[in-house]
This record gives sequence, C-alpha cells and structure tokens, in this order.
Amino acid sequence: MSSDVLERSVEYQGFERRGVIAFSWSGGIPMDVDLDAGAYFSANSAVYSVTADEMINGEILPLAGSWLDAGQERARATTLRPPESQQKRGMAVSAQKIAIIGGDGIGKEVMAVGRKILDAYAQKRGIAIEVVELDLGADRFLRDGTTFPAEDQKMIREECSAVLLGALGDPRVPDLGYARDILFGLRFGLDLFSNIRPVICLHDRLMPLTGKKASDCNTVVFRENTEGVYVGIGGNFKKGTPDEVAINEDLNTRKGVERVIRAAFEYAVSHGRKRVLMSDKSNAMQYAHGLWQRTFKEVAAEYPAIESKHMYVDALCLQMIRTPEMLDVVVTNNLFGDIVTDLGAGLQGGLGMAASANVGAGKVGLFEPVHGSAPDIAGKDKANPLATVLTIGMMLDWLGHPKAEQELTDIVRAAIDQKQCTVDVGGTLGTKAVGEFVLGQVAALA
Repeated sequence: MSSDVLERSVEYQGFERRGVIAFSWSGGIPMDVDLDAGAYFSANSAVYSVTADEMINGEILPLAGSWLDAGQERARATTLRPPESQQKRGMAVSAQKIAIIGGDGIGKEVMAVGRKILDAYAQKRGIAIEVVELDLGADRFLRDGTTFPAEDQKMIREECSAVLLGALGDPRVPDLGYARDILFGLRFGLDLFSNIRPVICLHDRLMPLTGKKASDCNTVVFRENTEGVYVGIGGNFKKGTPDEVAINEDLNTRKGVERVIRAAFEYAVSHGRKRVLMSDKSNAMQYAHGLWQRTFKEVAAEYPAIESKHMYVDALCLQMIRTPEMLDVVVTNNLFGDIVTDLGAGLQGGLGMAASANVGAGKVGLFEPVHGSAPDIAGKDKANPLATVLTIGMMLDWLGHPKAEQELTDIVRAAIDQKQCTVDVGGTLGTKAVGEFVLGQVAALA
C-alpha cells in the first residue's frame, strides 16, 4: 500500500476522529464514510481501524475478520455530499471552483441570470467560490468544430468542485453529436451515477390535479445515470431497407444498480424521508430488471427503518397522477427515470421549475435545470430562470452549504406567491426581471 494513498486518505478523512477506513488493494481512493456510524466496504478491500497519527506514521491496524465478498458490498456513502475533505477546503480558505457552461438557446440566458445570483448569494453568506465560464455548445461547434476538448475535461476533473450547465441542443446541428459529447462526457466521464430530480410543487397555483394541493407533491427521484439504453450499445442491420433490424441494448450491472439504490436509501435516511419505491418493468424484462428486483430487496433489508416498495413503471405513472402524496423517494433505471421525472415536472409547474443534480462518488458534481434549450423562445427574455435558482441551491447544498438550498427554495416560493415570475408559472415578468427579484431577495436575507 503506497504512502500516496495514505496521504490522500488523511486529507480525505481529516485528523480529528478515530474510525474505520478502507484501502483498495488496487490503490484506489477510499469511499466517503460516516466514521461515527461505522462503515462497510466493497470486495477486494480490507477494513482498518486508524487514527490520524497512525496514518501519518504508516502504522495500519487491521480488524480481525473484517473481509467482505462481492455480495456484501455495503458502502455507507451519501451521494448528495462531496468528499469530506472537499467540504473542509471549501469552508476554510480555498475557493470551490465552479465551471459554468451556458450551452445553447435559453441555457445562456438562464445561466447569465444564475451567475449573478450565485455570486450574490456566495458574497452574502461568505462562501468562497471561483467561477470559470466555458465556451461550449453549438456556437463553438459551428465556429471551429470543437465539442468537449480534452483540456476542459482535465480542468473540470482535476480542479473543479461542480459544473453548472444551462442547456444543450440547437436546430442548426440536428444530430446533436456535439451535445452528446458534452453531456455524456460529463456524466460518464465523471461517473455521475445518480441523477437526482426533486419533484416538489412549491405553490397550490402550480398543482394541475383537481383536489390536490402543493404539499401532495413532494417526491425525490433517483435515476440511474450511467447505464441502461443510454450507453449506446446496438446497431442496424440492412438499414434503410424493408428488412431493417434495429437493436438497442439495455445494460444493467450489479455495481451500477446497487449503488444508485443505496444512494436512494441513504438520501432517505439523511433527509428524514420514510419510504423508498423502486420502479421497473421486470414482468416484461425479466433478466435486466430481475437484477433490479433482487438487488433492491437485498439493499432494502439493510434499512429496516425505511419502508420499501416496488411498483411497475406504468403503475407508477398512474399513481403519480392519481395519488402523488403516496410517493416519497423513487429509484429507477435510466430510461424510466428520464420519463417519470418529466411527468413529475407537470405536477410542479412545468420544466421551468425542475432542477437536477448529477452526482457520484467523486469530487465533481454536475447540476442543471432540465428545461432544455427551447430554441423557440431563445433570445426573447421569456425563459423561466427559477429552475436555475433551485439548481444552484442543490449545488451549494452538495458543496457543503445546506442552508443555501432552503433559502433559495424559499425565495423561489416567494416569487411564485407574489407572481414575480414568468408567464409559464402565472407571472408577467421576463427572464431578467425575475432574476432582479431574486437578487433583491438575496440582498434582503438576514
């Protein structure tokens, strides 16, 4: 075991407590753990009891019998937090670096507003951040053919704490190849396996269901983000002929399924939620979604205080419309998560109110409003920036500033309540004017 691993581990865990930590025999960085609650680690790892002094001196004391096989992988990691060392750095003297990608269409407009709000809130609360804006998107691609250059990827991976993305998609590039390079380059390249979508209605006026109120819609969806049909495995045979055959493979691994299910349960525990529902279509996809069934039951058994339930995805869609109040935390695969979260957006005021986080076990998270580039209204000051405000709150929470998410959510709720918002959610203001209202609310924070 190399001293480099030990040094990084000291920074990762800090110096103040005794606890358990694991080192991979391959020399990987240990997982984020809760030292007070204990921890469990994956296959091919040993569990050690160490203090900071012992780590510095290179003295490692193994705990007898502390070996786990592949079927017992139980890392107690919460994917809505970066590694502990990153939070400490951000709360001390060094700034957390955030890359902003405006992208295309209304993405540029909402990110321009979002940058002002991020800067204002950070200054108000004394949060040290460094922002770098990256010129990526259709304009750059059409100008010089660049999609996602290696130097930007390296900078994000090695220097950044988060990426804030506006939107990607431009009708001038109909195949969207450049957009896939950027978005999938971030998701897959950074192994951001949890796409987290709050489906939370902030005002009764936005609730479209008769007999329901805003408080009935309070769900968080965990969508597996790196597998499924989005890996692009497949092809065409006899393309363009009457005998054409088209195949797309739905890739599911035990590792990928387990870690997102576990993330959903850990989120429920850490956020005071009571239920986790897993949704699949195992009655039609017995092999791929049979894996989801087995894994969900095994992981759920480790969380007896959290109620676990299964529902086929078609039934889930029905219940989201009939009884949204029955849902708490939902976890599902990549494709179904993509679909049900957009259905959920219809319960919270539309895509202009939908925020998201893409996070994994590493130090970089990707955060984006999910409304898309909306080229039909781009440049017309009509885009709703409130999803961006909510997304900034999620990002700052993940970076170790939990007060930010609640404060920015309350400001968005006030904007809706006072109709200081865009037309799509019952107001009369333009994008920039909504931003000015939010800035005023940030300035007024006690």
